[in-house]
This record gives sequence, structure tokens and C-alpha cells, in this order.
Amino acid sequence: MTQAELAAYVHSELEKAGIDLVLSGGAAVSIYTANKYQTRDVDLVATGFTTHTQIKRAMLALGFRNVGRHYEHPDSTWLVEFPSGPPHVGGEPIGPVEVINFATGKLHLISPTDCVKDRLSAYYHWQDRQSLEQARLVAESHVVDIAEVGRWSRSEGFEEEFVKIAPLFERPRR
Repeated sequence: MTQAELAAYVHSELEKAGIDLVLSGGAAVSIYTANKYQTRDVDLVATGFTTHTQIKRAMLALGFRNVGRHYEHPDSTWLVEFPSGPPHVGGEPIGPVEVINFATGKLHLISPTDCVKDRLSAYYHWQDRQSLEQARLVAESHVVDIAEVGRWSRSEGFEEEFVKIAPLFERPRR
């Protein structure tokens, strides 16, 4: 299975167990950039109240084993993690999610705009240049509401930094 197929499989199987999830993080970047960026993990965030015990029970039933903060499967190179929810970017909840269907199931993932915000959050807080590049790649590959990203950046206290990097997100005129 590809990373996206694994994410869809886990998402769909846990949904059957009453656990609602949304994909975020580097795996969302990977999907939105057609693997121009790659990561080894799949971050699925619970959208409602879910306990670690519920997730663990469901993951063990799928043949995964719990190793510290993530889950591993003997037939997969991908790690699956469940960051604490609810899903948010900075101090705000995420907006509407995207839904993609795969042969292995359906996958809810943060929107391209929220994916850019998520990556910029790492850039703003830790000066992570790789996260800035990931945000740029997502914006290059998908329609992103840059005005919304600017509004969010201001609300997070990073207006000045956003003004500096905004040219990276301008689309060339055709």
C-alpha cells in the first residue's frame, strides 16, 4: 500500500469503530504535492472525543503494534501516529476537510489552505525552513486561500513574517 492508501485504510477501519479522524501533517503535504515531499509517518487526529484505549484497541485489531507514541505494522514501512485533537492550526480549529476515496477506503484530510497554515505554524514557531518549503509546494500544487493564510498569520501574531514570505505564494500570471 502507498502511504495514502494506508491512511485511507486506517481511517475507514477506525471510523467503523466509531472513531472519526482527519489526516494532517507531512502525509497531507505528501498527498497534496504528489510525493514531492515525503515523510515516514501518517498523522491522524481525532475530530471528536476518543480515548487512547479506543484507538489502541482498534489498531491492535488491525495487526498494528503500539511502539511508544506510534503504531507499526509488519507489512508496512509507514508509522501511524495520533496527535492530540481536536484538529487545529495554531489557535484555530481547522475548516472544512477534503475527502479522497481510495481502493482501501475513504480519507478525510485537512484542506490545502489548512495544510499551508499547519506548515507555516512550524516555520513561524521554530524557523523550520523545510516546513516553509512544504507550504510553498502545497500552494504551488493546489488552490490555497492566501488571503485566509494572511488573516490567520496576523491572528497568530506573525503578520510581519507573513509579509516577508507572501511572495513565495504568488502564482505566476499566464
